[in-house]
Amino acid sequence: MIKKTIFFFAFALLLPLFSFSQATEGDKLLGVWEPSHGKARVKIEKIGNKYYGKVVWLKEPNDPDNGKPKVDKNNPDETQRSIPLKGLRILKDFTFVGSGEWNSGTIYDPENGSTYKCIIKMKDDNTLDIRGYIGVEALGRTDVWKRLVIKN
Repeated sequence: MIKKTIFFFAFALLLPLFSFSQATEGDKLLGVWEPSHGKARVKIEKIGNKYYGKVVWLKEPNDPDNGKPKVDKNNPDETQRSIPLKGLRILKDFTFVGSGEWNSGTIYDPENGSTYKCIIKMKDDNTLDIRGYIGVEALGRTDVWKRLVIKN
């Protein structure tokens, strides 16, 4: 009986460490990242147990036609077309699943107004493979993002 009590006590003490370890590994995604096109920078944050990314910088922040901040003009929802691109949340609802992978989320492409299912894989501490797809993962496109700032 004493051995079972000691085992249970030790397990209860180690369980929070395991949970913390999982959260810490998943939080490696936090920071500011730049897609390969270099037109924007995206800050990935954690809200609750999910990860989200919003545009925090644009290479060309203003519309050349009117000089005003660029807006989400290609959004299929007409009521959303006046929302500024800077601050727009383009990564939504990602869950860390282990082994440097986050899934169950979506990515929005403001250049064409489309939202795709998405998987994020961390190649190393400063490189992400962002794969957007429709239907099955094999029918998608992968972009490489580089880290600029850690946990900003």
